[in-house]
Amino acid sequence: MTDEATGGGGVTDWRREFAEEARAERPDLTRLCLLIGAVADPTVTQADLDLAEIELDRLAGLVPYGTHGAGAWVAALAALLGRHEGFQGVPADYQRLESSLLHEVLRRRRGLPILLSVVWMEVARRAGAPVYGLGLPGHFVVGFGDPADLDLADPFAGGRAMTGADAELLVAGATGEALDPSMLRPATATAIALRILNNIRAWAAARPERSDVALWAVDLSLLLPSHPARLRYERAELLVRRGDFLTGAAEMEAYATIMDAVEPSAAETIRQRAKAARALLN
Repeated sequence: MTDEATGGGGVTDWRREFAEEARAERPDLTRLCLLIGAVADPTVTQADLDLAEIELDRLAGLVPYGTHGAGAWVAALAALLGRHEGFQGVPADYQRLESSLLHEVLRRRRGLPILLSVVWMEVARRAGAPVYGLGLPGHFVVGFGDPADLDLADPFAGGRAMTGADAELLVAGATGEALDPSMLRPATATAIALRILNNIRAWAAARPERSDVALWAVDLSLLLPSHPARLRYERAELLVRRGDFLTGAAEMEAYATIMDAVEPSAAETIRQRAKAARALLN
């Protein structure tokens, strides 16, 4: 690792590495997820990230050689990762920040659906499977083979095989609406990273005392090449909440300038909130 990558002082700049990976021609999903964990946990070292990669390689080496066909891949990975290695989720996992950090999920064998799906995807990819992630509303699953065939598995449930009808029921339960074809597009690495960061922001939003987590999750989201513009306003609000009134107000005004072209009334409201933030200094 170069001095530039470590900021010249021997301390790795994980955020810079995340930004570089996110803007790579083909971002590496494992790397993006591990870098999120490194930003979250200041005790994480490069050696920890290397061990996580080694564990994924080890698990891939345990997949039966010569596995072919979507159904066979689902069965093989469910047997290995679900039953033998114990990767699965329980409702309590939604209350733990570690459930969104790949290195912790590999250690604990527990996590949110999207992180368990990342484990499945990265093990399967290393083993040669035609695998992809599917970000259905409210639940992330994995698929094998042609996405049109909907050969799916639910890693949160230990690898339970899913059909297209199962996916339709899942979407109906989460949204009250029918499954839309747009929901069946395989998720990109950066889209998966953004969804993980959204989960972390939601976790922090329920815990006002952890605004530090919300802030770094927003910061990483803004480093992704595609992200909701409103995240800039969310960052400004977080700064104000954390007592950085001047910086927060300045970022609110910058966002208001962007909003002038689309929602002038909303832009004016944001400017008033910036003014109120500055008044907190008096």
